[in-house]
Amino acid sequence: MSTENYVVPNLPSVRARSRRATSTSDVEEIELGSVAQAHSADSESVDASEADALIERDSVDKPQPTSFIHCVSAWKSRLFGKQPPRSRTIHLTPNSDERAFGKFPANRVRNQKYNPFTFLPVVLFEQFKYFFNLYFLIVALSQFVPALQIGFFFTYMAPLAFVVMVSVSKEAWDDFKRYRRDKEANQERYDVLTTHGVVCKPSSDICVGDLVFVRSNQRVPADMVLLRTTEKSGASFIRTDQMDGETDWKLRHAVGSCQKFGSDQELVQIDAMLYAEAPRKEIYEFIGTFTRNDVAGHEVEALTLENTLWSSTVIASGTIVGLVVYTGSETRSVMNASAPATKFGKIDLEINRLSKVLVVMTLGLALLLVGLKGFHGSWFVTLFRFMLLLSSIIPISLRVNLDMGKTVESVFVMRDQSIPGTVVRTSTIPEELGRIEYLFTDKTGTLTRNEMEFMKLHVGAVLFTSSQLTELRTAVHGAALCRLGDSGGSVSVIAEENALVYDAVKAIALCHNVTPALEDGVHIYQAASPDEVALVKFAESVGMTLIARDLHTITLKAPGGASDDFVIFDVLNIFPFTSASKRMGIVVRDRFTQEITFYMKGADAVMSDMVQYNEWLEEECGNMAREGLRTLVFAKRRLSEDEYVSFAGRYAAARASIAHRDVNVAAVVASLERDLILIGVTGVEDRLQQDVKESLEILRSAGIKTWMLTGDKVETATCIAVSARLVGKDQQIFHFAASSRAEAVHQLNVFGTKRNTCLVIDGHSLQICLDHMAKDFAQTACRAPTVVCCRCSPTQKADIVRLIHHHTQKETCGVGDGGNDVGMILAANVGIGLVGKEGKQAALAADFSIEQFSYLTRLLCTIGESHSIVWHGRNSYKRSARLSQFVIHRGMIISVIQAVFSALFYFSTTAIYTGWLMVGYTTVYTMAPVFSLILDEDVNENLVFRYPELYRELQLGRALSMKTFCFWMFKSVYQGGTIMLLAMVMFEDAFINIVSITFTALILAELFNVGFEVHKWHWVIVVSELTALLLYVSSLFVLRSYFDITFVLTWTFVWKVLVITAVSCLPIYLAELLQRRLAPPSYTKVMEE
Repeated sequence: MSTENYVVPNLPSVRARSRRATSTSDVEEIELGSVAQAHSADSESVDASEADALIERDSVDKPQPTSFIHCVSAWKSRLFGKQPPRSRTIHLTPNSDERAFGKFPANRVRNQKYNPFTFLPVVLFEQFKYFFNLYFLIVALSQFVPALQIGFFFTYMAPLAFVVMVSVSKEAWDDFKRYRRDKEANQERYDVLTTHGVVCKPSSDICVGDLVFVRSNQRVPADMVLLRTTEKSGASFIRTDQMDGETDWKLRHAVGSCQKFGSDQELVQIDAMLYAEAPRKEIYEFIGTFTRNDVAGHEVEALTLENTLWSSTVIASGTIVGLVVYTGSETRSVMNASAPATKFGKIDLEINRLSKVLVVMTLGLALLLVGLKGFHGSWFVTLFRFMLLLSSIIPISLRVNLDMGKTVESVFVMRDQSIPGTVVRTSTIPEELGRIEYLFTDKTGTLTRNEMEFMKLHVGAVLFTSSQLTELRTAVHGAALCRLGDSGGSVSVIAEENALVYDAVKAIALCHNVTPALEDGVHIYQAASPDEVALVKFAESVGMTLIARDLHTITLKAPGGASDDFVIFDVLNIFPFTSASKRMGIVVRDRFTQEITFYMKGADAVMSDMVQYNEWLEEECGNMAREGLRTLVFAKRRLSEDEYVSFAGRYAAARASIAHRDVNVAAVVASLERDLILIGVTGVEDRLQQDVKESLEILRSAGIKTWMLTGDKVETATCIAVSARLVGKDQQIFHFAASSRAEAVHQLNVFGTKRNTCLVIDGHSLQICLDHMAKDFAQTACRAPTVVCCRCSPTQKADIVRLIHHHTQKETCGVGDGGNDVGMILAANVGIGLVGKEGKQAALAADFSIEQFSYLTRLLCTIGESHSIVWHGRNSYKRSARLSQFVIHRGMIISVIQAVFSALFYFSTTAIYTGWLMVGYTTVYTMAPVFSLILDEDVNENLVFRYPELYRELQLGRALSMKTFCFWMFKSVYQGGTIMLLAMVMFEDAFINIVSITFTALILAELFNVGFEVHKWHWVIVVSELTALLLYVSSLFVLRSYFDITFVLTWTFVWKVLVITAVSCLPIYLAELLQRRLAPPSYTKVMEE
C-alpha cells in the first residue's frame, strides 16, 4: 500500500495534492542498525518485494475488494468519503503546484450533536423512546378518535407539550452553545508560510502540509510537527491541560536541521519530506522521520513525541512554525474525545420500578371499573376510556420535577462558600452522594498534598536527614574544592564520605527533567513531577544550584565557587521516565573533565536488578518506606568515548526505525543499564492534606468503608494508612502476599478468620485474586474495615471498583486527582476528582470536582459550621425522594376522585375535571408549593456533623421504598375517596356544583399536605403556598365556566369545604404524629437529645 505524498503549496491558497506512485515507492524504511537512504520521488526506486513487505506491515493502502462485502465497503468509503486512517509522507518540495482535495478531513471543529435538518427528528425520537412520554403521546393522539374522546384535546396535549418543550429547549440551548464555541474556534486566524510570503487563514481552512505560525498563548489548530521556534534553546514550552489534564508545562523540541536556518522562509526553499505514521489515539506516542534530500547523504532525523504539537494544546513560550500532519477528525484531541456514559442514580431505577407498578395499578383500576359495569358491548373501548380518565396516576411531570430538583441541588453545591471551587459536572446524580457505602481513594495528591519535601539521603553507610543540611553542604563544598585542586591536596586525599556525597548530589542535580525559569523575577523550577523539583531544590540548598538548561546543556553553580563560577555539562541523551519503565536516565559530558557519565534514577524494584551487588539497598528502601517516604535509587556508569560512539550509532538507528521503534530503542538503552554503580537513595515526604484524619474518621462513623488504591509500595502505603487514621488504633493489619493461586487461596482463608483487621495487598497478589477468585476475594475483603491495595495499575483500580459494586450492589465512590485515576472515577457510581498537582484530568472526567479531600466530607457530612457532601448528599436524597412521592401522590389523588366519581355516576366515562382545571392543577396551583419542598431540611446541619451515624439511615434507602410508596398510595386513596364521598353527602342538593366543591377541597388538601411535610419553614415555601392559594382564589372569579361564583361565595360552601379538607387531612397528620411517637426516626431522637 502506498503512502500519500504531499507537497507544501507554492501559492497562498493552493493545498497539497497526492501523487500517484508509479515505479517510485512512497514508503520509507529505515532498518535497525543502519540508516537507510530516503528516496527521492523522481530518481530512486524501491525493490517491489521490499515495498510489498512494507505495505503489508504498515497497512497504509486502500483495502483490496476480494469479496462482495469488501466491494460494498470500498464503494461506501468512496461515496461517503470515509477512508481508514493512513500514514503519509509530506514533501517540502519547491516549485510544485500540486493540489489535494478531500484526501484528509477538513480541520473544522464540530462538537454539535445536531444540524437544522436532524434536530427535531433526533430530539423527538430521544424524547419518545421513554415510556412516560410515549404513553402520553398515545393518550393525546387517542383524542382524535371520536369514540375515545374525553374532554378537551388540550387537556392531554398541554402537559406533554410542556414536558417535551422543556427538554427540547434545553437540548437546543446546549447545542447552540456548542455551535458558538465551534464557530469561535473555527474562525480563529493563523499565519501560514508560503513561497509568496505569509498569508492569514482561519483555523477551518488549515490543511495537511501547511506551515503554520503559532504564537505564545495561542491554541494549536491541528496536530503539527515543530520545525522552528524563536526560543534560542530550540525548544518551546506548551500547556497540555486541555489534552491530558496535566497542569505542568511540557517541553517540545524543534527539528534540528530546520532550527539552524537563518529565517523561516528557508522552510519553503528546501527539498525535504516528513513521514508521519497513521493517526491513532495515543497522545504519548508518535513515530516519524524528517528527511533532507538536498544535502549529501540524505540526512534523516527521527521524530518522536517531543517534536509534536497536538491540537488544543497552547504554546507557552516563543513563536513556532509547525508543519500540519493531521487535521480534523484525525487529530489526537478529536480521536480521544468521547462523551462519558450517562450515569443514572439509584433513585431513578427505583422510580422506574414504581412507574411499572403505577401502570399496573392504572390498568387494574380500569379493569375493576369495567368489571363492575359489566363486560358487555364494546367493553374494550370503555376500558381504554377509563385508562384515559385515570392516566393522571402516571405522572408525566415526575421526570421534569425530579430533574429540576437535581439541578437546583447542584447549584446549591456549587454556590456553597464552605467548599469553594466545587464543580458539579453531572447534575443527574447529586442524591447519590447520600447513599455511598464504599469509598475508593487514591493516595498521592488525594490523601496527601503531592507537595514533596526532601527528608533523607542515604549514601554508602551514612544516612543524612533534612536537619543535617549544614553537614551536607560542608561535605559537598569540601569535595568540590578538592576536585578543583583548591584544597592543596590531591583527589586521593579526599575523604571517601565527602566524595560519595558529592557524587550523590551531582547525580541529583543532573538526572531530571527540571527546567529553571523566572516568574515575576523569582527563580522557580518547572517540571512534570513534584518529586524532581523537591530533589533539585535539595541540591540547591547544599550548594549545587541548577542555573540554566536547554536542549544540549545543563549549567550548575559550582559548590563553594564564586557567583559566576559554573560547571557546564553537555546533554548527550535523555531517556524520559514512563509509568512502564519506572525510571529515567541521562548521558552527560563534563566540559571540564570531558568525562561521559550515564546517570539513572528509578524505583527500587527496578533499579535493584541493574546495580552492582550491595548489602544495604533493600533494607534502607524498606526503612524509608515504613516512614511513609517516597524513595528513588540513583546509580551511574562511566562511558569511554568509544563506548558512547558505539551506543550513539545504535541508538540513532533505533530511533530512526519506523517499525517497532519503541522495542528497538528499549533494547539499545538496556545495553547501558547493566552493572551500574549505586550512588545513593533519596527519601521525600508527601504530607497529608488538611483535615484528612478527621475526614476519614467521620466517614468511618458514617458507615462508609474506605479503600485506598495506590501505585506506591506496600510499606509507604501502609505507613500513610496508619498516619491518616485509615487504620484505626484498635485494628490489626494483615499483609496479603501470594505468588501463586494456591498461596492466594491459603492467604484468603487465613484472612477470613481475622476480625477487625485491615487488609493490605500488593498488585501482583491482587491480580491473582482478580483472575482466579474474584468473587471469593470480594466477599472476604468486604468484611474488612479498610483495604489498602498497593502497586495498583489504573486498570486494576477500575476493576476493583466494578467488582465490589457488582458483588455488593452498593453505591461506590471513586476519588482521585491524576490521569491514572480516571478509570476508577468513571467506573464508580459517583466519581469525584481533585484539582491537584497532577493536573485536571481526573477533575474533568469526574461527576464532581473538589479542591481538597476534606471537602468530600463536606459534601457527605459537615465539618464545623460549614456544609458538606454528606450534608448535600443527605438533603438531595431526602428531597428527591419526597418530591417524587409527592408528585406521584398528586396524580394518584385526582385519579381516585375520578374513579369514585365514575363509580357513583353509574360507571360513566365522563371526566370530572377538564380543560384548564387539569392543566392548572399540576402547574399553577400545586407545582410551586410541591417543588419548594426541595428547600426543606429535616435535620440541622450541626447535628449531622455531631452524629455522622445518621448517614447510615440513608444507605438503607428507606426514604423511597415500597413501604413509603404504599403509605403514599393509602394516603391518596383515603384523601381522594374522602373528598368525593363527603362532597356527595354534604352537598347532596348541589350536585351541579360538584366540580367547584371537590376541586376546591382538593387544592386546599394539597396545600395542607405540603405544610404538614415541612420540617423547617423557608420563606420560599411560605411564599409559594400563599401565592398558589391566591392564584386559585383569583381563578374562581376568572374561570366562570367552571365555577359558580355566587355559590362559591356562600358561607355554606366555605365551611363545608373546610370540613371536607380537615377530615381528609387531619387523620393522616395525626396518624403520622402517633407513628413518630411510637417509632421515632433516628434523627428525631438526636434532635431531642
